Amino acid sequence: MRNLLITLLLIGCFSAYSQEAQDTKIIVRTRAKDAKFIGSSMGGSMIVIRDAQTDEILAKGLTEGGTGNTDAIMRSVKERYTPIAYGAAAFEAHISLQKPLFVTVEALAPVNHKEARVAAQTQLWLIPGKNIDGEGLILEIPGFVVDGLYPQTHQGFSIEKDKSVELKANIVMMCGCTISDGGLWDSSDMEVEASVYVDGEFWKRIPMVNPSENTFTIQLPLEKTGNHEVIITAYHRISKNTGVDQLYFRVSN
Repeated sequence: MRNLLITLLLIGCFSAYSQEAQDTKIIVRTRAKDAKFIGSSMGGSMIVIRDAQTDEILAKGLTEGGTGNTDAIMRSVKERYTPIAYGAAAFEAHISLQKPLFVTVEALAPVNHKEARVAAQTQLWLIPGKNIDGEGLILEIPGFVVDGLYPQTHQGFSIEKDKSVELKANIVMMCGCTISDGGLWDSSDMEVEASVYVDGEFWKRIPMVNPSENTFTIQLPLEKTGNHEVIITAYHRISKNTGVDQLYFRVSN
C-alpha cells in the first residue's frame, strides 16, 4: 500500500509539472527582399501571432529598431548559421504554453505605406520553454515602395500654356534603403516606366530616369486633352522586385 501511495504521489507530481505553463519567447523580423530589415524608419512591420487552429491572437505588435548592418547583410560571404541581424529591428513576444502549439505568424509591411504594403505569412510549432530567439523568425517582404510625387491629384494643365509636364516619383527599397545610379541598390538594374492613359484609353509608355537618389522623372509632352492616369511601374531585372503607384491629372487646350 505504501509503495502504491508513493507511486501515485510521483505520478501526480510529474503530471502537475507537465501541465505547468512555461514562458516561450519568439522574435520575429521582416527583411526586405534583396535589402535590409524593416524597422522604425518605415513605421515598422505589424506582426500578428495566432493560434493556427482557433485563430486566437496570441501576440501583436510592431517591429522596432534599425535596418541592420549593411556589410553583414549585403556584402559578406555567408556560411551556414552566420548571423546577420545584429540587433536589427524585431518584434519580441512571450507566450505562456502548457503544450506545443502550432501558430501562424503574419507580417504586414511596411505598415505606414499603404500603397506598397505587403502581407507575408508562415507557420511553425512553438514548444514550451524552447525559445525562437537569436536571429529569430525572418519573413521576407518583396517589392519597392513607389510614391508618385508629381503631378498632384486632379491638378490641371494646358496644352497651349504648359506644353509638357514633369512626371516624378520617389522609389525606395521596402526597408527604406536608397536607390541610385551605380549605388548598392543600383537603378541601372531597374526598369521604371510611366504608362499613360487618357480617358481610360492607353496612349503611351515611356521610361523614367534616375537623376538623383530615389527620384525618378520624365518629361511628358502634353498632346491630348482629357483625364490622364499615369501608372508608374518599377521592376528589378535580377531580384524580380516590383512596385506600382498612380498619378491622376487633367489636361485641357
